[in-house]
Amino acid sequence: MMQQGVNMEDKEEMESLLGQAEIWKFMTSFTDSMALKCAVELGIADIIERHGESLPLSKIGEEIEDAASPEISMLQRIMRVLVRRKIFSAQHSENGDTLYGATRASKWILRDAKMTLAPMLLLENHPIHLNPAHYISQCIREGMQNGTAFFKCHGHEQFVMTGLDPEYNRLFNEGMVCTARVVSKAVISGYKDGFKEIKSLVDVGGGIGGSLSEIVKAFPHIKGINFDLPHVVATAPMYDGITHVGGDMFASIPQADAIYMKWILHDWSDEHCIKILKNCKKAIGESGKVIIVDHVLKPEGNDVFDDTGFAFDMMLLAHNSGGKERTQENWNCLFKETGFPRYNIININALPSIIEAFPI
Repeated sequence: MMQQGVNMEDKEEMESLLGQAEIWKFMTSFTDSMALKCAVELGIADIIERHGESLPLSKIGEEIEDAASPEISMLQRIMRVLVRRKIFSAQHSENGDTLYGATRASKWILRDAKMTLAPMLLLENHPIHLNPAHYISQCIREGMQNGTAFFKCHGHEQFVMTGLDPEYNRLFNEGMVCTARVVSKAVISGYKDGFKEIKSLVDVGGGIGGSLSEIVKAFPHIKGINFDLPHVVATAPMYDGITHVGGDMFASIPQADAIYMKWILHDWSDEHCIKILKNCKKAIGESGKVIIVDHVLKPEGNDVFDDTGFAFDMMLLAHNSGGKERTQENWNCLFKETGFPRYNIININALPSIIEAFPI
C-alpha cells in the first residue's frame, strides 16, 4: 500500500509538472515570432541564400544592411533560438566556428524572393496588427457593441485604419500580395479544371490584384475584374487582362461567370456573409459559381495546417466584428441561408481550402 501511495504521488507530481511546463511554453511562444521578425528585418536568410553556403556569425553580421557595428552576441542568441526551432541549421567548422545554414523553413522568410511569407510575418507582428489582442478579454466582458478589440485599441476599425495609415496600408497590402502568390499557386494547381470553363472572374476583395493576376496569367482566356474599396484599387498596378473596379461588396458586385474570394468571408459575421453571398448570387446568375478560398476548421483535425486555422480564428477575434473561421457545418448553414444548395470542399497544398458553391 505504501509503494502504491508513493507511485500515485509521483504520478500526480509529474502531471502537475507537465501542466506547468505547458503553460510556460504557451506563455512565452510569442518570443519565437519576435525572433523570426528580427531575422526578416535583418535579412539573415537572404544573406545565407546569396552565398549559397553556411556562414559564421561574423560574416552574417558584416552583411546586415545599415549595421555599422552589429552586436554579434545578441545575434548569436537570436540564431540559437531559430536553430532550435529549425528555422536555420547549425554545424561546427574545423576551426571551431558555428556555421549557420538554410533550411526548408528559412526559404519562406526570404525578403528577396517571389514565394515568401516574410511580408505577412512583418504584418502579423506589427504593433497595429498585434496590440488589439490585448483587448479580447475586455470585449468578452463588455460585448462588441462598443467596437472590436481593434477599435478599442486604435479608435478605428481595421479596414478604416488601412485608409488612414499609409504605412499600415502598405504592410497590409504587401502581406496580402505575398499570401496571394503562395495560395494562388496551390489554387491554380489544385483547381485547374475548375477555371477552364470560366470566361469572366471577379475577385471580390482582391486588394491590389495580386491573386487575380496569378490566375489570369495561368488562364489568359479569363477576363479578370479586381473588385475592392476605391482607396485600395487606387494603389493597384496595371495587369494584362485585369480591370480594377472600386465599390462596396455589401451594395453590389460586378457581374461575371464566377466570383472568387480569398480570405474574405472569414473577416465577416454570418449576417455580413449572407449579404455578400446573396450579392454574389445576383452577380453570377443561375449558371455561375462562387469560388471561396478559406479555412475549413476541423476541431479534431491533425493535418499540417489545422493548428494554424485556429490561430487565425484567434486573430479574427481581435480584428473583426463577427469574423471567424468556420467548420464545414458552419459553411453548410451559410450556403443554405443564401440559396446555394450544392457545394464542394477541395483540399489543396496550402493553408486554406477551396469551397465552390453553386446556385442550382
